[in-house]
Amino acid sequence: MNLRTVSLRRRVAVSVLLVLFVMLVTLVIAVDRTFAGQSSRDVDGVLRDAETRAVTSLKIGVPPREVVRQLSKRNVHVTVELPNGNLVGNAPDEGQFKRRTGNVAGNKVTLYADTEAISQAQHRLRKLLLVLGVGAIVVTGLLIVVVVRRALAPLDAMTSLAQAIAAGHRGGRLNPSRTDTEMGRTAAAFDGMLDSLEGSEQRTRRFVADAAHELRTPITGVQAVAEALVQAPVDSPDRDQMSFLLVREARRAGRLVDDLLALAQLDAGHEMQREPVDLLALAEAEVARTRYVAPDFDITAEGVPVVVVGDGQRLAQVLANLVDNARQATGPSGAVRIRVDATGFTVSDDGPGVPEGDRERIFDRLVRLDDARDRRSGGSGLGLAIARGVVRAHGGELTCEPSSAGAVFRVRLPAPQNLSPG
Repeated sequence: MNLRTVSLRRRVAVSVLLVLFVMLVTLVIAVDRTFAGQSSRDVDGVLRDAETRAVTSLKIGVPPREVVRQLSKRNVHVTVELPNGNLVGNAPDEGQFKRRTGNVAGNKVTLYADTEAISQAQHRLRKLLLVLGVGAIVVTGLLIVVVVRRALAPLDAMTSLAQAIAAGHRGGRLNPSRTDTEMGRTAAAFDGMLDSLEGSEQRTRRFVADAAHELRTPITGVQAVAEALVQAPVDSPDRDQMSFLLVREARRAGRLVDDLLALAQLDAGHEMQREPVDLLALAEAEVARTRYVAPDFDITAEGVPVVVVGDGQRLAQVLANLVDNARQATGPSGAVRIRVDATGFTVSDDGPGVPEGDRERIFDRLVRLDDARDRRSGGSGLGLAIARGVVRAHGGELTCEPSSAGAVFRVRLPAPQNLSPG
């Protein structure tokens, strides 16, 4: 998306001035035509009235010369052409006139109305409208600068706040007084974005610090054991034990790095493979794996064959993570059940369960409910966060369900036709 960055002040000012200019031009044209039309009607009325009086006077026998004298005024001239061709009165020979002619008893009556004064008035009116229009545009332009500056002050505040945050000054907010206006909604969205960004930044910093702390433990162990191994005599009876410890700590660090990489890939939107996956076959394969690791452990899979489209390796990782967590929670004498249905699968156990207040927190990164046990088992506290990320990348959801006994983890996956692209 390429946002046009034309000056908003300039755009508003030019738009308003353009609208004002069009309105003023329209107004000038309308006033000019209205004035011209009304003036023409007034002149026509004067001529009709003079004609009526002339006709009436001639009909009752008033001499033509007297008629001319009575009707001729400053702006109206009358001539009467007698039947013998003689002309009574003087026709104007210069200026702008409007003429009207009539016949009465063989006499031709002609009336002239002087329109020069009206033309001059119309010209002065046009000049006045032009001066007023230009003045209005200039005054409006100056006022727009002030009004627009004041109206766009919230945008300046947003810009200043964004620049301050970019410079490292965190915590500033706009705190709009109203959120039911355009600027109020924008400012509230801006504050919400800042809250989200700062919260994400804090979570990222905390996660990096926690990850560094987690890595430091196995790396320190690797370093200590390696130094001891180097310094130990070749025939020392402790070399085998130290070698075992070195391999264990290295594997622990490797698992943590793999988990961190998996999370980074999920956060970056790493594309999942898309292939048909039989969930029941996946569950049965996990049962076989667990029995190979712990032959006496009580674990079973049941349900109906369900095929979804997804990344089989990632979904197997989710199932293995849930089963391993359940096996660690129940201990060697516990029981784990995997049930597959049309919407996904459930992993339940008969262990101590998950407290209600922790059913969502356990999906946060580097969270352990039993820290000591998880450290002994090599757990990083990232397994459930990775599992939820994988399921959500498939368009589904992983939750810890309420249960009267033990823990129940529910994986819901969309039907193949509704599966969103990874």
